[in-house]
Amino acid sequence: MNGTSSTKKAAFGWIFVVFLLGLALGGVGGYGLMRHRLAAQGAPPAEADRRAHIVRRLTRELNLTADQQAQVGQIVDQLLARYKAIHDQTVPQYDAVRQQTRDATRAILTPGQRQKFDALLQRLDEERKKHHLD
Repeated sequence: MNGTSSTKKAAFGWIFVVFLLGLALGGVGGYGLMRHRLAAQGAPPAEADRRAHIVRRLTRELNLTADQQAQVGQIVDQLLARYKAIHDQTVPQYDAVRQQTRDATRAILTPGQRQKFDALLQRLDEERKKHHLD
């Protein structure tokens, strides 16, 4: 009976390790895919460019008057400001989850693997900052 209990514990241990590895690799892979797709699109447009694009498109599609264009411009400015506020609030939450995932992954690695993992994370962090993906 004792052998069965230890076998079950070992099985659950392996399932847990595989789960953590899947989580970590899925996160790194998803991040890499997102980064690749965004890099292919180029740098995100500046806020002024986004505003101008929206106003131009609505003007073209709806035949806005000059007064309506100005009003839509103000509405878009408010929208972009609200988006930025939401982004600024959520970045710390993403950072916390990212750090928890990294810590959990580090905990299952050997010292040599940790060193490689930290170097990988440093490269990923530098690329994320370069592409303003945070």
